[in-house]
Amino acid sequence: MGLSQYSYLAVFLLRVVVAAIFIVHSLPKLKNAKTMAGGMGMPAGAVSLLGVIEFLSALGVLSGIFMRTAAGLLILVMLGAVYKKIFNWKINFTAMDKTGWEFDLLLLTANLVIFFSGKGVLGF
Repeated sequence: MGLSQYSYLAVFLLRVVVAAIFIVHSLPKLKNAKTMAGGMGMPAGAVSLLGVIEFLSALGVLSGIFMRTAAGLLILVMLGAVYKKIFNWKINFTAMDKTGWEFDLLLLTANLVIFFSGKGVLGF
């Protein structure tokens, strides 16, 4: 058997952490979309929509309800974030004075693992 028998638990823990990160990052977009819009170079409505997508998708990843759809949406969000940081903002992979795109890449990869894990409701 070995440790692989606990892989469902590892994916569930990953889902909890990913959901927590996206919930925390969605709240400022929902509460202060207009302020965040200026820094992101996006219209306030788009920032609000992004916040809603992040929040609801995080709940889906956490609960396991529509988990693949939720993880897929978060994959798209993170592809957009990586693209924007690389091509629009010209940010390096790592940066001393700001967040590079390494964190975004990690969240993208985590959502790919969740998407392909196939775990259902509540992950069990």
